[in-house]
Amino acid sequence: MIRARFVFAATLAALAAGTASAQSPAAPDFKPILAGKNFQPPIRGAADVEFSKPPVKRDKDVVVDEFTVKNMSNGPIARLTIESIYYDKGGQVIAGGKGYAVGLLKPGEVQTVKVETPYNAKMNSSNYKFTHANGAITPKKVDKIVDPAAAEKAAAAKAAAAAKK
Repeated sequence: MIRARFVFAATLAALAAGTASAQSPAAPDFKPILAGKNFQPPIRGAADVEFSKPPVKRDKDVVVDEFTVKNMSNGPIARLTIESIYYDKGGQVIAGGKGYAVGLLKPGEVQTVKVETPYNAKMNSSNYKFTHANGAITPKKVDKIVDPAAAEKAAAAKAAAAAKK
């Protein structure tokens, strides 16, 4: 009796497998997402960044620092973060805020990072801290940062204006 049940179950399994394999569609043709694209992984460890002194503005109850940063490293920087920390006259921390670069900051790319901090009447001085997702940042303060992409656009607009005349 047990042998008959085993034979019956094996026959059903063989029939089910035969019909399932005959009806299954062909596997789709998968293409790699990065096929034909040049992908460089983000830098790990210390990265170099140039930044210009931000104009500090007060907008109602918020102090806004706008940093212009340029990646001077040989690889992209993931999740560049700038912290703005404000102190009172005694050196005690009063307030702070964070700003983030959008996406990966590619080598030579220039971005503006906006840091908003709640206003406090006791604010006397500030300090900045730069970090990224995979390590520390070595910031270098410069007077002015020239954006190569913006310079190209300005030159093209100037040439187009000269061609119209």
